[in-house]
Amino acid sequence: MANKFKTVSIDTMIDKHIGKKGTRKRDAFENELRIDLLGEAIRKARQERNLTQEELGLLVGVQKAQISKIENSVKNARIETILKVFDALGATLKFTVVLG
Repeated sequence: MANKFKTVSIDTMIDKHIGKKGTRKRDAFENELRIDLLGEAIRKARQERNLTQEELGLLVGVQKAQISKIENSVKNARIETILKVFDALGATLKFTVVLG
């Protein structure tokens, strides 16, 4: 029995289902991925500094639940809070703004 499945790259699948690079839908998808990576960077930095979410929250002035939300989805966090988190972690956050 022959294999009925064809192997394709992830880029091909994203192009087909999300859209080609440079399209509005693809840009939104890629921005969403970058935002999720920001939360993961916060989690990793916190863990490397051997801080609990509660301890980081105390340094920042927010509840543990807020740190958890930021680590899991930065989308709803205020930029001021994110900056305070990175400051408390002794990390520098750099932004790149690209105007189209």
